[in-house]
Amino acid sequence: MGIHKKTWFTKILVWRVKHISERQFIYFLSILVGFTSGVGAVILKNLTHFFQHLLEGKLVQYYHQAFYFVFPIIGLILVYLVIKYVVRHKVNHGIPSTLFAISQHKGIIRKYQMFGSLLAAPLTVGFGGSVGLEGPTVATGAAISSNIARVFHMNQSNRNLLIGCAAAGALSSIFKAPIAAIIFAIEVFSLDLTIASMLPLLLASISAIITSYFFFGDDVLLPFKIEDSFKLGDIPFFAILGVVAGLTSIYFTEVYDRVHKFFHPIKSPIKRLLIGGVGLGILVYFIPPLYGEGFDVINSLVQGNPEKVLENNIFELDLTNVWMVIILLIGLVLFKIIASALTFGAGGVGGIFAPALFMGSIMGNCVAKIINNVGFFQFKVSESNFTLVGMAGLMAGVLHAPLTAIFLIAEVTGGYDLFIPLMITAAISYSITKYANPHSVYNMELGRRGDLITHDKDHAVLTLMDINKVIEDKFAIVYPTMSLGDIVNKAVVVSKRNIFPVIDAEDKTLLGIILLDDIRSIMFDRKLYNEVFANDIMHTPPEIIELDKDKMTEIMQKFQDSGAWNLPVIKNGKYVGFISKSKLLTAYRRKLINFTK
Repeated sequence: MGIHKKTWFTKILVWRVKHISERQFIYFLSILVGFTSGVGAVILKNLTHFFQHLLEGKLVQYYHQAFYFVFPIIGLILVYLVIKYVVRHKVNHGIPSTLFAISQHKGIIRKYQMFGSLLAAPLTVGFGGSVGLEGPTVATGAAISSNIARVFHMNQSNRNLLIGCAAAGALSSIFKAPIAAIIFAIEVFSLDLTIASMLPLLLASISAIITSYFFFGDDVLLPFKIEDSFKLGDIPFFAILGVVAGLTSIYFTEVYDRVHKFFHPIKSPIKRLLIGGVGLGILVYFIPPLYGEGFDVINSLVQGNPEKVLENNIFELDLTNVWMVIILLIGLVLFKIIASALTFGAGGVGGIFAPALFMGSIMGNCVAKIINNVGFFQFKVSESNFTLVGMAGLMAGVLHAPLTAIFLIAEVTGGYDLFIPLMITAAISYSITKYANPHSVYNMELGRRGDLITHDKDHAVLTLMDINKVIEDKFAIVYPTMSLGDIVNKAVVVSKRNIFPVIDAEDKTLLGIILLDDIRSIMFDRKLYNEVFANDIMHTPPEIIELDKDKMTEIMQKFQDSGAWNLPVIKNGKYVGFISKSKLLTAYRRKLINFTK
């Protein structure tokens, strides 16, 4: 039966190659990937809302607020059990894990990632984990698209393009913002903006949004239309908002990074779960708006009802005092990223897209309230507009995606009336954050290791190259005690190369190199055959490549600085082989051709 299926599938593949061009087939697959991303978004959203409404709507409302402490811990325990006994593999965080797969695994994502996030993310968020669903939706779509590409034997560049299509489809389906979704795929996944990539992204985005309309109708995540018009006199205040957004983005990134580093040495998943789960439970108990994604909070703020957000505060503070409201809202901004980072640290599965929107909306609302209530300003600004623009400002800073931030808010608000303030705030926030943190939260770890794919084509191609494929090991080895006669007869005569590594016979460490030029003047003088030894004529290579440390960009730099044509490669101090500049450049050229197809 298996052979029969394989035969039919092989026939389909052969028929496809004969009758459908590669580009046309990419268009077809991009539509398919957009559809699957849309379906993934539907499943994730419905499962999460089912858990959230079941728990938060009934048990908390009719019984006791203490459930806010218990639910996140229960959810994290369920996630741990699902990952250990059902998925049986670690489910990595959405977009960072996808970026890692592109840069290090040639766009190949393992099959379990297709359903890992679908199972773990709704439990995390539905039970109160303070993270979003956008990352898991992208991860699910990316895993499906990667495996579809593998089934149809797509090359690396097409796999990466289809992963970008999945990202565009996921965001298009969630926010009903197809243009912002395409820009997101280009900005975050560093795809080339060419006709060859634009049309598949567009098809995937359209396919996903149609899928979303089919299942959800006209329902949107942020149902809001701009009512307050933009005034030219508000420009300085939007600039101030951009500065505040930049500083808040830096705070977001620093807290996320420090909590991540705190949990990293803790190897026991149970210990991580207990520490993170209890910490998250305490935060959600005292600050209920931190429960889940927080889009209800965003919508309340945009509609001018901050009291609705804060009415469940455990301290029963006076919400008629605007300054008390401002202080409580600032507390939400400060603690949201802590709650999100604790969720991740405890083993939860989710994304940071929603927390960025949550914090940005509250930050913008706070800035507007302060401007409206500080006497010396003598100005009144639109709190709803500042709430919306604040989301764009924090997205631009945290995600390092200013264009995505601008077009997303413009699309979800139904127009471009706020385009100028969106551009001002996003540009200032992005500039400040980029100066303080060269890499976004998504690619912080990859950036530090030099494994990040960027829009710099040269850097991107070098990052995608496999160092192991350019190492040559067919070199005649020389030992330090070998005489000149032995070197000539056992190395020079049998080798086609003009460079010889000198290796320690016992531990295989590289001691030095001998060039043919080093012995050319004496190699025919037989009187010296037993008087000159390898350790007398060997010398240190101009540079050494460390296989377990150096990235391809650093290797290319070493060739450029040293002017050498061959450099030795070591791993853990032991000799591995050589890399030649000619082979490296040939491999680079081939990769560049594939990358730019």
